[in-house]
Amino acid sequence: MIAIDNVLISDDIVSEKFVCDLSRCKGGCCEDGDAGAPLTNEELEIVRDAAGKVEKYLTKDGKAELERQGLYRYDQEFGWVTPTVNGGICAYGYRDGQGIIKCAFEQAYNDGLTNWKKPISCHLYPIKASTSKYSGYEKLNYEPRETMCAPACSLGKKLKVPVYQFLKEPLIRKFGEEFYEALHQVALDYFEATHRPKK
Repeated sequence: MIAIDNVLISDDIVSEKFVCDLSRCKGGCCEDGDAGAPLTNEELEIVRDAAGKVEKYLTKDGKAELERQGLYRYDQEFGWVTPTVNGGICAYGYRDGQGIIKCAFEQAYNDGLTNWKKPISCHLYPIKASTSKYSGYEKLNYEPRETMCAPACSLGKKLKVPVYQFLKEPLIRKFGEEFYEALHQVALDYFEATHRPKK
């Protein structure tokens, strides 16, 4: 376990390799889960503000679920989450011409309509963040889906890209540049220690 400030980081985030392979997984993490995408309390207002700007990207079924359930809902296990369509795809998701699930929030961001890319829980995946109720420390764990993320794990190994490097943008977005640089130094020390020639 790595500790930086008040954040506890799984060693796997430094040691394991990962690069999303959307041509293989088709963005399956946007529909395979026990609930929609977790939202922070701060993101609820952002979702409300962005709702009108993402509407044109939504599917008919997605719009219907948002009208029925609201822009977000409270789940007893996961807290605030995005609604889903029949317990599957996120209501803010849609499939492109290749069958890959895309995010309406991210498309609006890419088109310059908003300055918010998507929920941080989505941006960080396959890192999952949680906060200890007792210590207040935030915990980061590496939790790829065994089958669905297998292509991403293979691609990461092929390209030799550690999890934390693949997720540099969301890690900086959530914790800042200094945090990422500290994590990068830990990773360099780890690499040096594990690849040091044996005497």
